[in-house]
Amino acid sequence: MSKLALLVASGLMMSCAGAETPTEATIKKLIEPRLGDGVKVDSVKETPYAGLYEINTGGDILYTDKNAQYLFVGHVFDAKTSQDLTKERISDVNRIKFSDLPLASALKTVKGNGKRVIAVFEDPNCGYCKRFRQNALKEIDNVTVYTFMYNILSPDSIAKSRNIWCAPDRNKAWDDWMLNGKVPATVAATCANPHDKILALGQQLRVSGTPAIFFADGSRIPGAIDTKTLEQKLSTIK
Repeated sequence: MSKLALLVASGLMMSCAGAETPTEATIKKLIEPRLGDGVKVDSVKETPYAGLYEINTGGDILYTDKNAQYLFVGHVFDAKTSQDLTKERISDVNRIKFSDLPLASALKTVKGNGKRVIAVFEDPNCGYCKRFRQNALKEIDNVTVYTFMYNILSPDSIAKSRNIWCAPDRNKAWDDWMLNGKVPATVAATCANPHDKILALGQQLRVSGTPAIFFADGSRIPGAIDTKTLEQKLSTIK
């Protein structure tokens, strides 16, 4: 898609806001019913460009005008610098507080000095998770990795994660499965494990796919990135 086409206008029912100066609350009230059933607007924020108002809905960013007459779907770029302004805002609104993660409910692996820290949400039956672990995580050094087993693909994912969590050596059982395809030994279905807690956490953080990688600064990257991309990202975090 060309940059000139990145703002796509889709017509909405015309609405008169009168002569009053628009407020973010007024725009939210006007636009929310027009986004479809069940869609909630988390916030409306005036932007410094083109008279647009930013609509944050579930971590996604849309735009509208001051009368909520038009909806703009796409990314806004700075034409001089090619800076993706929308991408930066999406990253900001989805930022988390890393220290709030329940790290005791994650598998912990320390490589090298372990000074750099990431948390990864993975499903044991996710092929992209296995690729990420077999490549980028295998090659990266001086990092501590917290792995949350986020079982969203099938009931078998829940069973595998329970068996791994309840194994005598959790990290070994996880690596045996993810790296070598060795099925974890079956344990009692009553074995206590953090599945429900992690599932609720992932939903709260809007993790819709795996792997999802969170960094110490609260930012995230979805998907199985390669070693170079992971290293570059880690190098930007102080």
